[in-house]
Amino acid sequence: MIVRPVRNADLPALLELARSTGTGLTTLPANEERLAHRVGLAERAFTGDVSRADADYLFVLEDDSGAVVGISAVVGAVGLREPWYNYRVGLTVSASQELNIHRQIPTLFLANDLTGNSELCSLFLHGDHRSGLNGRLLSKARFLFIAEFPELFGDKVFAEMRGVSDENGLSPFWECLGRHFFKMEFCQADYLTGVGNKAFIAELMPKFPLYTCFLSEQAREVIGRVHPDTEPALAMLKAEGFSYQGYVDIFDAGPAIEAPTGKIRAVQDSQVLPLAIGEPGENAEAWLIHNRQRATARITAAPAKMVDGALLVSAQTAERLQLSAGDAVRAVTVSARS
Repeated sequence: MIVRPVRNADLPALLELARSTGTGLTTLPANEERLAHRVGLAERAFTGDVSRADADYLFVLEDDSGAVVGISAVVGAVGLREPWYNYRVGLTVSASQELNIHRQIPTLFLANDLTGNSELCSLFLHGDHRSGLNGRLLSKARFLFIAEFPELFGDKVFAEMRGVSDENGLSPFWECLGRHFFKMEFCQADYLTGVGNKAFIAELMPKFPLYTCFLSEQAREVIGRVHPDTEPALAMLKAEGFSYQGYVDIFDAGPAIEAPTGKIRAVQDSQVLPLAIGEPGENAEAWLIHNRQRATARITAAPAKMVDGALLVSAQTAERLQLSAGDAVRAVTVSARS
């Protein structure tokens, strides 16, 4: 498997992937026009023809037959063209000594605090390929790209995780809150956000703080929680140094988790090494390996080991990277060393 920049020829495969994601992946709507626009913008980003405000680095996971089976992305900076909204979960304290009352009430504040930071988004892997290193490669390949080109990204990286919804796509948080202001189904609001129609958020969302005690118990319980299908992705990012700092999605209340860019494990621990070709052996660790290119980036996960200051990989791995012995790579172990 190889992670590489998206190309216009990938559009039919991307549309099929988008149609299979279900509700909740806002940044990958099943809309051909919107996807074509995004692919075009991504192609320009990889060649350096856009500013950080517009940069959308969209990657695909390609198998050895050339089939596209997954997608992931990292956005250079959010909120620099149009407002970026989250709820910040805070606390309002009410007290009266005379009445012997002291109440601490969780409160939701509409915020733009994540503006200017880089966002991990659009992670989706076809169900037939959710095995081995594929999921970790698709997700973590972005960190090697960030490590190689740190000037393209913000001081902080965050990811909005999919919130809780039922088998019919109904979100308890949306049903209790958002529906009253938007008068539409959750999936419709989610779709409109994905195709770039975000102005309605600013026009319709209440600007005053919202006391969670006014929400239903079901809505309160899902604030900051992820969909069960998203729990593996959450655990993976936490292992890389991401944490929840009190920001949630305004539609489904899924958590936004974040990390200082330079403190992400795969960014901080990555090394630039010469490539050696041979047989890594049965005890070799799994490494993420990047060919250090931008427009022609190729990133893979494969067994490798350090030998005399070089990273020893198989001939097949070198071929996937389109590299020769002695070429420089950026690499890091797939998982943190204990």
